[in-house]
Amino acid sequence: MVLLTEKTEKRLTIQTGEIAPETTAIRSLDWDRDRFDIEFGLQNGTTYNSFLIRGEQIALVDTSHEKFRQLYFDTLTGLINPQDINYLIVSHTEPDHSGLVKDLLQMAPEITVVASKVAIQFLEDLVHQPFKRQIVKNGDRIDLGNGHEIEFVIAPNLHWPDTIFSFDHKDQILFTCDAFGMHYCSDATFDEDLKTIEADFKYYYECLMGPNSRSVLSAMKRMGELPAIKMIATGHGPLLYHNVEELTKRYRNWSQTQAKPETSIGLFYVSEYGYSDRLAQAVINGINKTGVAVEIVDLGSATDLQELRELVGRCSGIVIGVPPSAGDNIAQAALSTVLGSVKDKQAIGIFETGGGNDEPTYPLLNKFRALGLHIAFPVIQLSETPSEITYKQCEEAGTDLGQWVTRDRSIKAMKSLSADLDKALGRLSGGLYIITAKKGDVSSAMLASWVAQASFKPLGFSIAVAKDRAIESLMQVGDRFVLNVLEEGNYQTLMRHFLKRFAPGADRFAGVRTQSGEDGTPILADALAYMECEVVSRMDCGDHWAVYSTVNGGRVSKSEALTAVHHRKVGNHY
Repeated sequence: MVLLTEKTEKRLTIQTGEIAPETTAIRSLDWDRDRFDIEFGLQNGTTYNSFLIRGEQIALVDTSHEKFRQLYFDTLTGLINPQDINYLIVSHTEPDHSGLVKDLLQMAPEITVVASKVAIQFLEDLVHQPFKRQIVKNGDRIDLGNGHEIEFVIAPNLHWPDTIFSFDHKDQILFTCDAFGMHYCSDATFDEDLKTIEADFKYYYECLMGPNSRSVLSAMKRMGELPAIKMIATGHGPLLYHNVEELTKRYRNWSQTQAKPETSIGLFYVSEYGYSDRLAQAVINGINKTGVAVEIVDLGSATDLQELRELVGRCSGIVIGVPPSAGDNIAQAALSTVLGSVKDKQAIGIFETGGGNDEPTYPLLNKFRALGLHIAFPVIQLSETPSEITYKQCEEAGTDLGQWVTRDRSIKAMKSLSADLDKALGRLSGGLYIITAKKGDVSSAMLASWVAQASFKPLGFSIAVAKDRAIESLMQVGDRFVLNVLEEGNYQTLMRHFLKRFAPGADRFAGVRTQSGEDGTPILADALAYMECEVVSRMDCGDHWAVYSTVNGGRVSKSEALTAVHHRKVGNHY
């Protein structure tokens, strides 16, 4: 269960501090941020960490989010004249770390940007001006003088394809950007209070790093070739100093467990093309909900075609983010290899990437269909810039695919209970409810029966939500939803509607009478009663989350009517 920090009136603040002689952390504290993308709810804010290393030459590691523009540059110029900075090390180009790169280069155009090849390509589209650059590969070094020799570790897909780590041999500090971080905002620069931060540390891993567990293990293998690491200077949250060994061990263990599943899905896309990166990440998040491993391949990189054939052959499902139709011979060769390596009974899903020159989707889908592959979800098409609804559609498509490739495993698990235990568990009964939720433009709903009051002060209840439910990403800590109570003798229509299997992105409320709650969440007009609720905490219960929520208000439409009750005969399914 994740602990809440005491609320503060602070919103955006800056903290600086020496983390080693000649090395300063510049931490942008975003106290009130409550969400990263649609799928990643936050409860303790976050930080964006930047670092200044002063040798005979000076390097700045990452910048900050654009919302900190004035605060960040007021702080930076108080520490150093930006024109004295020799190198800007860009760990990766996600806007929360590179949002001020363009501003910095306008202030100090002589700075040399140090980054991976993919990051440089991204930055060219971001800054729209010429800049000095130095592309680094694994093992490359820059000597800043005074003992500060910086060695680079290539760490793709943690969690963007352009990520690098930077290791300062003098102070034995590894700068990792997203990896080993957490969304946790506090005045503490370091990780001295492990019990307070460990739940956020794990949640961050599960949301961002778990889907890329094989990439985590590859990066950690490269980290093992470095001298002893005394500190990990992360891009989010407190820096790791007191618990480096323990927390890196947890990363390794979690990643080894995550990488073990026999069932895997291959996701193939061109990372620097269109909106492919974030769309792919949304699909991955959906797959990850089902416990299926994801193997990610950038079709635009120089991939060994024999390794690609082997990877495709061992996957139960294939997802294609369509590459450019022309001009990228490497991507086209890789796509042809994927087509030539698939086999019948695999599942396939395709999404457009919005690069302006996408490979036509339906001719590609028909090629896979002709080879005997099962179509896991309809082609995800883009007619405009992707919205929250688009990313939610991608997440749900990934979940549908993951459920399909694990269907035999799920059936086997259902049959694993002894007959007596199965029947005994089936005697646990519950009411019938519809959970409705809305976040921004995205809404969802589900039928629920595992609901129970949990407290009087405050008024609260628990609900079990399967991890692969579409609504799960809208029930993070701090999210609001409505618990709609179904009426005995008058629940069949609503129950049948919400028991349907909806296509990814489908409107769950089409044809259903609703009204809006205080925050816009749909309330079912034909429900017996409703309660407006807020998620306070979540506990991991294997294949479900136990979600504890408080009740903020509610009404009953028929005071004499009773709640519909769901009686089961077996306990191995709902």
